[in-house]
Amino acid sequence: MAKQIVSVPDIGGAEGVEVIEISVAVNDQVEQDQDIVTLETDKATMDIPCSVAGVVTEVFIATGDKVSQGSALIEVEVEGASEEASVTPEPAEEAASNNDGGAASENKSPAAGTSEETVIVPDGAEDADVIEVCVSVGDTVEEGDSLIVLETDKASMEIPSPKAGVVVSIAVNQGDKTVAGGEIAVITVERVSASEESAFPKAQAPQQPTETQSASDENSAPAPLSTPSTATSLTSAPSVIDEQAIFKASQSKEVYAGPAVRKFAREMAIDLTLVPATGERGRVVKDDIKAYVKNIMTGQQPSPVAASGGMVGSGIPPISAVDFSKFGEIELLPMSKIKKLTAENMSRNWLNIPHVTQFDDADITDLEAFRKGLKAEAERRGVKLTPLPFLLKACAAALVAEPSFNVSLHHDGEHIVQKHYVNIGVAVDSPVGLVVPVIRDVDKKGLWELAAEFIEVIDKARNGKLTVADMQGGCFTISSLGAMGGQGFTPIVNAPEVAILGVSKAEIKPKWNGSEFEPRNMLPLSLSYDHRAINGGDAGRFFVYLNSVIADVRRLLL
Repeated sequence: MAKQIVSVPDIGGAEGVEVIEISVAVNDQVEQDQDIVTLETDKATMDIPCSVAGVVTEVFIATGDKVSQGSALIEVEVEGASEEASVTPEPAEEAASNNDGGAASENKSPAAGTSEETVIVPDGAEDADVIEVCVSVGDTVEEGDSLIVLETDKASMEIPSPKAGVVVSIAVNQGDKTVAGGEIAVITVERVSASEESAFPKAQAPQQPTETQSASDENSAPAPLSTPSTATSLTSAPSVIDEQAIFKASQSKEVYAGPAVRKFAREMAIDLTLVPATGERGRVVKDDIKAYVKNIMTGQQPSPVAASGGMVGSGIPPISAVDFSKFGEIELLPMSKIKKLTAENMSRNWLNIPHVTQFDDADITDLEAFRKGLKAEAERRGVKLTPLPFLLKACAAALVAEPSFNVSLHHDGEHIVQKHYVNIGVAVDSPVGLVVPVIRDVDKKGLWELAAEFIEVIDKARNGKLTVADMQGGCFTISSLGAMGGQGFTPIVNAPEVAILGVSKAEIKPKWNGSEFEPRNMLPLSLSYDHRAINGGDAGRFFVYLNSVIADVRRLLL
């Protein structure tokens, strides 16, 4: 057995850094890279990992102490290390005399060797699909670089490299399924020998320097050697800058976690505000993130996307889990992929878009008389003429007359995209769920052409033959509930569009014509729009024009 001092590594030149937490005590068993101390400056917090594995025999610091680079933190009794490999450093005067006498040659450390580390499937990630292999044999990876990406029916996650090194072999391919404890890759890792690490002078416990210790002695003492993982996470300037930015951002979220934990969360694509903290003083530790990911992968907890509809970090707590079996017999039915996507899309749109919905009734008495008068011609053409083609033409005319509805908000938040084409989506209830195929250039097509294209779209939707391209490029959406539509509803805007028209069930109602009430066929309409892009005046003009065109289809010729 040999004892080694673990000291403060290079922390970017910071001096007098406060110790805010000590994670180990005397007689504790520690692993290499296990966090032992948390330091805090006025700009950031940082976890200091242990450079060796063993048993803690002494702790040199206390909470509230001030430390700097080279300050001794703890003493560890290292298993398997020889006494010669960890000789207690001599005082400065003796070291100087040894240099004069040539004995320093005996302390020269051998070249650092390498070892191979096998990366295995983490607990809770078994039976997942490998959807991406991020590295190749021979690649150099840093600690935390993604090796592969896994996906289950509940979530996806990246598996990071635990150490910096070179990829020797990869045991999985894209499309494979993982098994518990299965091998992912083998990495060659640089290993620092115990004798090399002990060749550097031993840092002293925090105390006032003695009168006999000169400033030159202090300045000439070489910095303690860090393990590759420690050097990667603490010594690089970009890493320090990034951690400061993360720390400032975390202040508003009231998340208490060190830089290493924040880095790990970023690598795992996890929002720290969603992770339950178990550390002292409500601090999030790495094990909390691992437990959180495991719960998502095993279905014990909804994924952030499923819980917030794609709005990770929205601040809205997920709905609490309920054991429905307590109330009676139940059956769990799997959701189809389209239903999952629809649920996420609807949640995302509802949370992101400030909706306003206006309601009105359109008089379709004359339109219906005209449509029914075309029944014989429709039969000759082999086309079923429903009210939908008329609504498509009317909406296309309204989009041209009121172009503020034919826009999208640009992702930079600084521009509005004005569209000079008119493509309209139609929500269709298919056997696999709600789909929205898009009919293109509606303003340039006649009623018969639109009727035939709509029948074709309905057939593709009901037979599962719609492609992704068939459902892209819409400017506006019509969601019609037809004969079962009731008196109105609030449709959700289908982003990146800014408006949607809900159509309910037509009904004969008495309307005042100036001298008497007369029966008119009235169609309830619900117009939802994104209030960021469209104001009430725009919506009023759009609705007035739309109703006028529906009430008198001859206006489509103007």
